[in-house]
Amino acid sequence: MQINKDDFFKGSIFDAYEYLGAHVEGDGVRFSVFAPAAAKVAVVGDFNNWEPYYLAPDRGFWEIFIKGAKVGDMYKYVIYTKSGERREHCDPYGFGMELRPRWASVVRDLDEFKFTDDEWIYFRDKNYNKPLNIYEMHLGSWMKKDDSDETGWYSYTEIADLLIPYLKEHHFTHVEFMPLSEHPADISWGYQNTGFFAPTSRYGTAAELMELINRLHNAGIGTIMDFVPVHFALDDYALREFDGTPLYEYPESDVSVSEWGTCNFQFNKPWTAVFMQSCADYWLSRYHFDGLRMDAISRAIYWMGDQARGVNPNSLNFLKQMNAGLQMRHGDCMLIAEDSTAYPKITAPIEYGGLGFDYKWDLGWMNDTLNYFRTPPDERPREHYKLTFSMQYFYNELYMLELSHDENVHGKATVINKMWGDYDVKFPQARAMYAYMFTHPGKKLNFMGGENAQFREWDETRAQDFDILKYPLHESFNRYFKKLSGIYAENPALHNAEYNPDAFRWLMADNCEQSVYVYLRMAEGGTVLCAFNFSDKKQSCRVNMPMSGRLIPLINSDEQTWSGTTPAADIVPIDTFRHIDGEILELDLPPFTAELFEVTPKPDDAE
Repeated sequence: MQINKDDFFKGSIFDAYEYLGAHVEGDGVRFSVFAPAAAKVAVVGDFNNWEPYYLAPDRGFWEIFIKGAKVGDMYKYVIYTKSGERREHCDPYGFGMELRPRWASVVRDLDEFKFTDDEWIYFRDKNYNKPLNIYEMHLGSWMKKDDSDETGWYSYTEIADLLIPYLKEHHFTHVEFMPLSEHPADISWGYQNTGFFAPTSRYGTAAELMELINRLHNAGIGTIMDFVPVHFALDDYALREFDGTPLYEYPESDVSVSEWGTCNFQFNKPWTAVFMQSCADYWLSRYHFDGLRMDAISRAIYWMGDQARGVNPNSLNFLKQMNAGLQMRHGDCMLIAEDSTAYPKITAPIEYGGLGFDYKWDLGWMNDTLNYFRTPPDERPREHYKLTFSMQYFYNELYMLELSHDENVHGKATVINKMWGDYDVKFPQARAMYAYMFTHPGKKLNFMGGENAQFREWDETRAQDFDILKYPLHESFNRYFKKLSGIYAENPALHNAEYNPDAFRWLMADNCEQSVYVYLRMAEGGTVLCAFNFSDKKQSCRVNMPMSGRLIPLINSDEQTWSGTTPAADIVPIDTFRHIDGEILELDLPPFTAELFEVTPKPDDAE
C-alpha cells in the first residue's frame, strides 16, 4: 500500500500503519519510516547481519524492500542526523518488539491470524441500554505460572483458558486490559510506551493477542484496551528526537516533559496527529478491540493538566478530530475518557460541541464514596451528602463508576481495606458499598482483586491472592460479588435507560441522622427498590412508596450465607403495600446493610 502524502501532511490519515512499519510482501519485507529531518536512514537486522542498508527518501519518508527478510526477524533503524550523529531507534510503527531490556523491533505478519468473531462484531454496540460490567486487569499479575520468576507470565493464549470462565462466572461483560503496547519498565504498568503499535512481548506475539481477543468474543465477552494518547517514554531509542529533532514532542522544556517524566506529544504537528489516531484505529481495526479507555485526558484538555494554565488547543482539537474519525470508522466501539476535570461535554458528540467520548469515568463519585466509607459511623451523618451529590451532576455526562487500579496501590489501601474499622467490620461495609455501586446509575468498572476482598495492595510483580478464598469471609464475599453482578446483569431496571432522569427516584435522600438511603431504579416496566443502612446500628424507617405492589427480595448483604447475621429464613417477601391514604413501607435494616427488592405490581384482586 502507498500512502497519500498530501493527506498525511494535512493530518487526516487514520491508517498510516498500513504503509509505515515493516510489511511482509511476497518473498521479502518492505520497510517504511517517516524521518523528515534525517540526513539519511538505514535499517539493520537479522536479514543483513546488522549491516546498514540505506533507505530511499521521498518527502520525509524513507523506504526499502529487502528480499529474504521474513516474519520474526529483528531490526532497528539507524538515523543519521544533519548534525552528524548516528542514532539507533526502534520502529515507531513496528508491530513487535523484543522483551525488555532489549528493544529491537520484530517483523510481524498482521494477517497471520484469522478472526472468527463475525457474529460478535455484528451485534456489538456501546451498551448504553445493556449491562456494562468491566473487569480491569493487569494481564501479567492476574495469575502467574511462577510467582517467583519475574518473567513467569502466562502467554496471551494460555491465559484464555483461565480468564474466560472466571469472567463468565463473575458476570463481567467486558475485560479491560491495562496497556498492552510495548513498554520497557514493568513498574510503569504499560503507561510509558516505547512501542505504540507493538503488543508487549511479555505475553507473546501479535497473532497470539488476536487469538485471545477472538476467544473472548466467541465466549460473549468484550475487550477494552487501556490506551495512552498523551505522552511517551523518554528512552532515546524510541520516539524522543526521532530524526534528530523533537519530531513528535514539544521543543519547549516547560511543556515537553510530563509529571511522569515522559515526553508530551505535540498534536498540532500533522504527523503526530496521524501517528496517534492511526494507533487508536490500529487496535480497533486490526485487533478487534471493542473500545479504548483513554488515559490522562485532563492532560490533553489543559496545559500539563493544570486548569490554571488554560486549555491546550493543540491537544483539545486533536482529541475532537481523532474521536470524530474513530466514531465514523468504529461507531459500535466505545471511547472512554479518564478525566478528572469539570470540562463540559466530554461525552457529547463533536457536532454538538463535545469531545466525542462515549463514557467518562466518574472520579468524583469514586472519591466521595471511598471517603464516606473511610469515615467512622458516628461521623457519617456530617458526610451524608457525599453519597447523594453524584446524582446532582450525573446527567451532565455519560458516566462510568470506577474502582480502578489507582484505588489499590501506592499506600492508598485496597477498596476493602479503605472501609472503616477492624478486619471483621470492613466486610459488611464493603458488601453494602458494592451494592450501592451496582445499583447507582452508571456503567461499572472494578479492578481485579476487588471481587475477592483482597487486602494486599496490587503489585505488578506478584499474582493476585486467590489463596485467600480458603478463608470464609473472603469466600463468602466472592460468592456475594458474583450474585450481585448477576442481579445487575439480569435486571433491566439496573442498567437500561439509566441516563434518563425518569429511571431514578430518591425515596429517602436526607436521612442524615440514621445514615439511611432509599431509591428506586426503573426501566422496561421493572422496578428495583434499593435500601441502605450505612450506620453501625439497626435502623427502622418509614418510606413513602409511589406505587402499590409487593417487594420480592433480590439480595440482602447481611444474610448469613454472605457471613452476615440475618438468617435466610427471615428474608421473605414484604406484605402488599399501598400508597393510598398515606400508607407507607416500613423497613428494618441491620447495621451496614444493603437490601435490594424487585417491586411487583399488586394484583387487581388484592385488598
